[in-house]
Amino acid sequence: MTERFEVTVLLFGRHRELAGESALSVSLVEGATVRHIREALDEHPALTGLAGTAAIALNHRYEPDDSPVTRGDEIALIPPVAGG
Repeated sequence: MTERFEVTVLLFGRHRELAGESALSVSLVEGATVRHIREALDEHPALTGLAGTAAIALNHRYEPDDSPVTRGDEIALIPPVAGG
C-alpha cells in the first residue's frame, strides 16, 4: 500500500475568493509531483479547470510540473497576473 500524506496549499487572489478559503488541504501519495497537486485542486468544485493556468510555488520558488513534492513543503497556488 502506498503511503499518503497531506499538504496545505495556500490560495491567493481570485482562487482564494472562489474557494472561500485561504488554504486547502490536499492528500498526495509518496512520489507525488506538482502535477499531482494540480490534479487534486481540479477536483475542488470552485477551482475546477483553474489550477492549470496558475503557477505553483514550492518553498518560495516556482516549480515545473515534474518537481517532486514532499511532506512539509510550503505550497502556494499563484493565479495568473495581467496588467500593463
